[in-house]
Formats: sequence, C-alpha cells, structure tokens
Amino acid sequence: MAGEAQIEVSVIIPAYKSARFLANAVYSALEQEDMPEGSVEVIVINDCSPDDTDAVMKPFQNDPQVVYRHNRRNVGVARTRNRGIDIARGTYIAFLDADDWWEPDKLCAQLALLKETNAPLCCSGRVLHAADGTPTGRVIGVKERITYEELLHTNMIPCGSVVLPAKIAREFRMKHDRLHEDYILWLEILKKYGAAVGIDEPYLHCRLSAGGKSRNKLRSAAMQYGVYRYMGFGRLQSLRFFVSYAFHGVKKYYG
Repeated sequence: MAGEAQIEVSVIIPAYKSARFLANAVYSALEQEDMPEGSVEVIVINDCSPDDTDAVMKPFQNDPQVVYRHNRRNVGVARTRNRGIDIARGTYIAFLDADDWWEPDKLCAQLALLKETNAPLCCSGRVLHAADGTPTGRVIGVKERITYEELLHTNMIPCGSVVLPAKIAREFRMKHDRLHEDYILWLEILKKYGAAVGIDEPYLHCRLSAGGKSRNKLRSAAMQYGVYRYMGFGRLQSLRFFVSYAFHGVKKYYG
C-alpha cells in the first residue's frame, strides 16, 4: 500500500486565498515522475483561508499521500510552513506555494543532486507567469553553486523550488513573517553548512500574484533591509548589501 511505503519527500503547501489554483499545485506534486509509489506526501495547511479551500481539497480526502490540516487561527506563511515541517514524515522537505506548480521531473532531479553532492539545499530555475497563469516569457535561472556571501547580495533561491533535508529544516525553521522568512532561512543554512546547489532548469512555474509581499517594492525593500539587520550587520554594511540587492533585483526581473 502507498501509505506503508517509505516517504522520501514531504511537500509543504500553505493555503490562503489560493483556492482556485491549489488543486493544480497539489497535482503537480503528486504526479512527479520516476519517484517510487508512495514516496511523496503532500501536506496542505489551510491558514484560515476565507475561500472554498475545503471544497477544493475534498477530492483528495481519501488519498493516502495527501495530508490536509487547518490552523486554528491565521498565523502567516512562516508558522504555517513550520507546522508542515513538524508534521512531515519524509527524509526531505520541499516547499511549494499554493498558486505555483512544478514540472514533473523536478523532485527526481533534485534528489539525485542532493545525494550526489551532500549539499544542504537544492534549488532550481523558474518560469514567471502573470496572475492568470499566462507566461510572461521571463525565465530566471540559478547558479550551480550558491555561497553564503553571494546570497547576501541577492536572494537567488526561489522558495517554491527548494528541496532540503528535513533534519536541516527542523534545525532552523522559518521565522519573522514580516521579513523575507525564506531568505533568512537560506542565509542561516548556508552560513553554517556551506554552499547550496542549483539546477539551471525551470522546474518551478511561479505566478506573480498582485497581493504577494514581494510585489510591493517599497515593502519588499524594507523587509530586505530588515533581513540584513536581523543577520547581525550594522547599518552601514546593511545599506551596502541593500544597494547590491537593488541592483541585482533590477537585473533579475528586467534584464
């Protein structure tokens, strides 16, 4: 039975106001190619979403590979992902946003590279889509090796592309939802464990939702500066990193 198989990857999907896209995200995680039967579990956590997320998840209620939970109150994406990490039974953790989706060969390729390199984290490239799913024509790649020092200048690791060992995810966890919680996590992991690895293939399809934190540029800039301060850098050094971040951000999104 699938429920008795060894779970290798737990995919964590926080759900909030994304009901119309959620099923596509779940199916993209369940339908990963070349993964042993039952080796992928998908954990969807409803963060008190006011839409019809429950109805969307009803067809999955008897699927042994899908775990569906509700938060008692809205706690934000960082704490919701942390709850998913606590629930996860897999050897590895993968993150996916409810409005994004994956290519079918993503997990197999990333797991192979993680096992080959023993890296603490693996990410991939991404394709950017408009809010309605229309491709923008913009593909953002990743480097094959990403160091802590490089990451300080720009967050080149897309959260929805990340796969990492569960023991490392549990060691650090996500924090500070009012900042870039995923960026802080990557920085802490790379600072302790060394470089991440990347696959320069667009395995992640990323929807540019109008309400996303990073879409408000002023707010995103303030959060970025806050990350540097949280990581222990002084005001001047934080400002220097922020200038580099702004430069790389323009280059990344506008070429």
